[in-house]
Amino acid sequence: MLQQYNPKNENIIIHVGGKLYPRTEAKISVFDSVVQGGDAIWEGLRVYHGGIFCLDRHLDRLYESAKALLFTDVPNRAQIKKAIFDTLKANNMGDGVHIRLTLTRGEKITSGMDPRLNQKGSCLIVLPEWKPLVYDNENGIKLITSAIRRNAPEFLDSKIHHNNLLNNILAKIQANQAHADAALMLDKNGFISETNDANIFMVKNHHLITPFADACLHGITRGLMLELAAEMKIISYEKNISLTEIYNADEVFCTGTMGELTPVKEIDGRVIETKSESKLIKKLSEAFVEKIKLLSEKIPS
Repeated sequence: MLQQYNPKNENIIIHVGGKLYPRTEAKISVFDSVVQGGDAIWEGLRVYHGGIFCLDRHLDRLYESAKALLFTDVPNRAQIKKAIFDTLKANNMGDGVHIRLTLTRGEKITSGMDPRLNQKGSCLIVLPEWKPLVYDNENGIKLITSAIRRNAPEFLDSKIHHNNLLNNILAKIQANQAHADAALMLDKNGFISETNDANIFMVKNHHLITPFADACLHGITRGLMLELAAEMKIISYEKNISLTEIYNADEVFCTGTMGELTPVKEIDGRVIETKSESKLIKKLSEAFVEKIKLLSEKIPS
């Protein structure tokens, strides 16, 4: 499913480095680290009914990524929240909005990889857009398995939510060429990791199963699914999942801020057949909706 340009976003206001700019004027320096080497981190936030869903959980992950990459002069939590709230207010946005929150290492004094060249502090970007969910959550999506493996911690730790996304983009190119909605990515041992843009779950015999978070992002929605399963007395666990196992799952779905819970109807030409009359996706989706209000931070008036 291809995302579409929304004319409502033509005149949006964007926060860059402490100031608000119209879309056409929102720019960063060619010396910024995100341009020089993809040296930045990001979070995807979703705005529902006047609140930002799981905001503190996302900021916790942002700060962990910044620490791992040894960023300096990072804005504190209050400063980042103010930047987000001010940007939403400037756009009169309160619902149906996705925010791309980016923190770069900042501008360098000269071109190069060395972080010691970054002497101006980090740069915060708040990019809000009117944007619906990315996938068709009613009819589900088709996946193909990519030849591109997900990075293992010894190469580039997926726990760092970084902007160097070529690994994922290459997998997405394969999916596009195969006329699939997304690519299923394996780890270095051939077990399932995640898709190119979301975590993945399978249901078998009413058990909820997801891959170990070794070569995949520890997604916010992924974590919430495991919490919901515990609350709902659903047996859930992490394990190494092979392609054969997921082909024969009763249900498969992806999770993420951009898509919430998205059913997977086919993988590599194998139709996912519900043989145990499982309806966990429906139950978890309903429970997820109930959590939105409870876990959203209200945008100040």
